[in-house]
Amino acid sequence: MKFVLTICLLLISTPAVVVAQQRAALTRAETKEAEQRLGDLGYWSGAVDGVFDAATRSALIAFQKWQGREANGQLTLDELEALRTANAPQARELGYAHVEVDLDRQVLMLVSEVGDVRVLPVSTGNDKTFMDDGQESIAYTPRGRFLVYEKDVGWQTGPLGSTYYANFISGGVAIHGSRNVPNAPASHGCIRIPMFAAREISKLMPVGTIVLVYDKLSFVSAKDWVKNPKLKETALFSLTAEVYGYENVEVQRQSKTPGTKRPRTRIHRA
Repeated sequence: MKFVLTICLLLISTPAVVVAQQRAALTRAETKEAEQRLGDLGYWSGAVDGVFDAATRSALIAFQKWQGREANGQLTLDELEALRTANAPQARELGYAHVEVDLDRQVLMLVSEVGDVRVLPVSTGNDKTFMDDGQESIAYTPRGRFLVYEKDVGWQTGPLGSTYYANFISGGVAIHGSRNVPNAPASHGCIRIPMFAAREISKLMPVGTIVLVYDKLSFVSAKDWVKNPKLKETALFSLTAEVYGYENVEVQRQSKTPGTKRPRTRIHRA
C-alpha cells in the first residue's frame, strides 16, 4: 500500500516539477545566448550582456508574436530551444529600404535594401469607439502604403494621450514611442513602439520613408514609387497638402517649396 501511494505521489508531482523547470530562471550564459540569437534573427534585442532587461523582453515578445507563440515575455528553456531552431523573419516586400507593420502579428519591421530586418513589437488601433473633439471616432490603424510626412521631437501631449518621437504617416496616425505597449491592439490608431527604441527609430525614418501597413487581407506594394521617384514625390506633396490644407499644391510641388498653409490642428491619436 505504501509503495502504491509513493508511485501515485510521484505521478502527480512529476508534471509540476517539469513546469517548474521550464519556468526556472536561465543562467546568465543562457540569457546571453538568447540575446545573441534574438539579435542574429533580426529582433531588436539591445546589448548582449546576459541581463534580461526591457530590450531583451521586447525582442522576445516580438519573436513570440512572429512565431505564433504565447506572447508572455518569459524567457524559459522552451523559448531558448525555440530560438535555437527558428528562422529569421522575412519582409513582405524586398528590394528597397522601408518599414512594414504587420497588424496580424503586431510587429514592426525596419527593412534594409538587402532585406535585413530589425523587428519590434507594436500595439495598434483596437477598433473601439472613442470621442475625438466631441465626435465619435473609431480607433482604426489604416492599411496601405504611406510616407512619413512629418516628425515630432521628444514628448508631445494631446487630448488622446502622449507620443514620444512621433513619425506621422496619415493625419494624426504616427509611429511613436509609448510607455504602454501591450501585446494586443490598444491605441487610438497610432502604432506604438517601445520607448527604448523610439529615438533611434525616428533617426532611421526620415521624412519620405515608405511605410507599408497590412493585415492578412490587405497589402499595397510601393515598388512603383521606388521605380519612379517622381510618383513618390507627388504622393508626399499631396499628403502634405491634404493634411495641412496647402493652397496651389501643384505650383508648390513643381517649385519644391513649402508654400503657405491654412491653419489646421493635427490631433495626436496616441
